Amino acid sequence: MNLISRESVTPNDGGCQDLIADRLSQAGFKVEHMPAHSVSNLWCRRGSQKPLLTFAGHTDVVPVGNLDRWNTPPFEPTIANGWLYGRGAADMKSSVAAMVVATERFVSRHPNHRGSIAFLITSDEEGPAIHGTRHVMSELLRRNELLDWCIIGEPSSLSIIGDTIRIGRRGSLNGELIIEGSIGHVAYPEKTPNVVHRALPLLSELANRVWDEGNEAFPPTTFQISNVNSGTGAHNVIPGEISVSFNFRFNTEQTPDDLKEVVEQELNLLGNEFNYRIEWQQSGLPFLSKRGEFMHTVFNVVQAESSTSPVPSTSGGTSDGRFIAPHGVETVELGPVNATIHKYNECVNLEELETLTLIYERILERLLI
Repeated sequence: MNLISRESVTPNDGGCQDLIADRLSQAGFKVEHMPAHSVSNLWCRRGSQKPLLTFAGHTDVVPVGNLDRWNTPPFEPTIANGWLYGRGAADMKSSVAAMVVATERFVSRHPNHRGSIAFLITSDEEGPAIHGTRHVMSELLRRNELLDWCIIGEPSSLSIIGDTIRIGRRGSLNGELIIEGSIGHVAYPEKTPNVVHRALPLLSELANRVWDEGNEAFPPTTFQISNVNSGTGAHNVIPGEISVSFNFRFNTEQTPDDLKEVVEQELNLLGNEFNYRIEWQQSGLPFLSKRGEFMHTVFNVVQAESSTSPVPSTSGGTSDGRFIAPHGVETVELGPVNATIHKYNECVNLEELETLTLIYERILERLLI
């Protein structure tokens, strides 16, 4: 609850990492702060031997939106009918807290455990994700401090704790498109081709296109338009340009260059009356974690400690796993139910949160004693 009470809208940490560091230092962890620009990063490690099991997560949250839409203040954690309410309750301060508590319990009973335990916490996951986990991983790789296993506490579950475990993610590619025409009088459309009328069929073609059928590990690639803007505000003026923001969530059947090529081929059919410019921003490539002892253990523990048989998945948005798994780290995302993430009245079920804590603790026991 102390974490939720800290206002930590990305990239602000709000002092959350100091709370975590204090708890972990008392459990024998070496604490290392790794700030980068305006981002707070925390690396805590207990032990120096292999294997290294890392808990990863973030303390930043998304903006709260209209305060009038919250039943209780978003940064005043509130318990009602077995649920904990507040911004970050599900994404993902509760799972960070569960990781810390599970580790404290484990270390108190097994102070001489084998291997090492670490925490990689950032305040940049909900933001650009440039100076957070990516920065820390770069520093760890530079000094040859290599992770073996990683649990990311992202809210992976769909209905009950552990029903879904993410073992990879699709890639994300953003496009910012501007198509330019000319303004004119709506009464004389024959004199001024309308850029909106020309752009809409093109956008419809991209939106309805079947990019691929996916594969055994990944769902199909999707194209989604997120913003469209055009017009002067006047009813009698043909607009001079249209701007469009869109996103691809793509699997391993595609590459960013493949997707860019198709979009630009369509744009080149606009005709001489129109010009376009487009800026691309790649948020991450698709990744799929390797599978070994760690992943086998995680799935077995979840099945034993919860009332579900977990399903491996690569769906959903991006996560910081894209900066960890590609380095050969066995990586899973295992956290709370995601039904209320980024929404008003975000919440987590306290009974399920205790189950999650127990799952984290059992994973430590299976692997490090």
